[in-house]
Amino acid sequence: MPEKTYVLGVDSSTQSCKALLVEAETGRVVETRRAEHPAGTEVDPAAWVSALEETTADLLPRAAAVSVAGQQHGMVLLDGEGDVVRPALLWNDTRSAGEAEELTELLGGPREAARRIGSVPVASYTATKVAWTRKNEPENARRTHSIALPHDYLTLALNTEDELVTDHGEASGTAYYSPARRAWLPEVAEEALGHAPELPRLAGPGEAVGRTRGGAVIAPGTGDNMGAALGLGLRPGDVALSMGTSAVAMTVSETPAEDPSGSVSGFCDATGRYLPLACTLNGAPVMDLGRRLLGVEHEEFSELALAGEPGAGGAVFLPYLNGERTPNLPDATAQLGGVAGDLSRENLARAIVEGLACSVREALDRVLGHAGGEAGGGAGRILLIGGGARSRAFQQILAGILGRPVALPEAQEFVALGAARQAAWALGGEEEPPRWSVAEGETVEAPARPEAFEAYLRFRESVHPGA
Repeated sequence: MPEKTYVLGVDSSTQSCKALLVEAETGRVVETRRAEHPAGTEVDPAAWVSALEETTADLLPRAAAVSVAGQQHGMVLLDGEGDVVRPALLWNDTRSAGEAEELTELLGGPREAARRIGSVPVASYTATKVAWTRKNEPENARRTHSIALPHDYLTLALNTEDELVTDHGEASGTAYYSPARRAWLPEVAEEALGHAPELPRLAGPGEAVGRTRGGAVIAPGTGDNMGAALGLGLRPGDVALSMGTSAVAMTVSETPAEDPSGSVSGFCDATGRYLPLACTLNGAPVMDLGRRLLGVEHEEFSELALAGEPGAGGAVFLPYLNGERTPNLPDATAQLGGVAGDLSRENLARAIVEGLACSVREALDRVLGHAGGEAGGGAGRILLIGGGARSRAFQQILAGILGRPVALPEAQEFVALGAARQAAWALGGEEEPPRWSVAEGETVEAPARPEAFEAYLRFRESVHPGA
């Protein structure tokens, strides 16, 4: 029997570093490792390298290829010797909100910004953090020779070739890259920094970009959302809905997206296609709130919501606990309307879950609207992942709000699995990534409930006209 070939996929997220050793031919996960990252929105990249070394120490020697998928948007500034200038600012550091507004104006306003960089800048994006550094830490800006993203820095740490490399998916979250042209916009990076920085070389999908000291092929890596799409095997028209602290809706498209409202980020994916994506600020914590209000645990809250009547007896809930991004309502709060004197515990639970499902449906509609489809038709598979996806009530109610079956892939580390798939792609040298089957799990179906979504939109319009 021939010896098996293994590849290593790494997910370097905000919270931790996870590594999967995977069979290159089948995608079967053989072993996993995990190490924690420091908390905070400002981190020394040396901590990421330490976690990478810890998780890969006994796995990398067994791998023929490796790839790192990392948290998007983070800013790693390097001097002329390749040393880190200051701690990295992560995607969730919001100190550059003012610079995001200034960058939007510099790009010609929201519509022109969406045309040029695929998105309307927000504080998450790398360019805004670079501009903040120029204004607030001018000496650090002057020392900066090159700008890397978190996964770029880790790829460089693995590589025996002294070259900073990234992929188009990760680059598309910087705000100094054009998805339509598939090229850097060096003039935007120069404006942000105050002088022209060296930017990573843009590698092609599936390209081998170097080798480790042990001889393993290194793939270019990508951003976490792009890695998840690759791990799930998303095809054009498929939708992935991730229910975590926030909710993310993304789809693979053959054409770039341009959304001047700022709700949809027009990213590239890791295969040469595009990955329009919308994110809500409010995800699974909405169900946690309902559970606390009703004094029950998760399972009982789910049972209460499923026992409630569709439409929750007229009660409607806007789940904006911490403002909202999709639509852009940063100062909004949660609202409960349509409450009658006979509101039951079951219908209150149902209203809360229906409101969350409607919020996800709205994000999904916006994404598919920029990819030529809509939630009620024209889409491929709808895949639900994330910690909040375990709620039976959310599964059933979401399927009804969408009016479409919802597939529940068996829980996996999809970002790391996507990185492993990219590593296998770079190893094989084919035009497309290898075909791995993701365990499908069950498919949830429910009667369509368009009236609940329509009631949600009417109530939201009454509270936030024009949103």
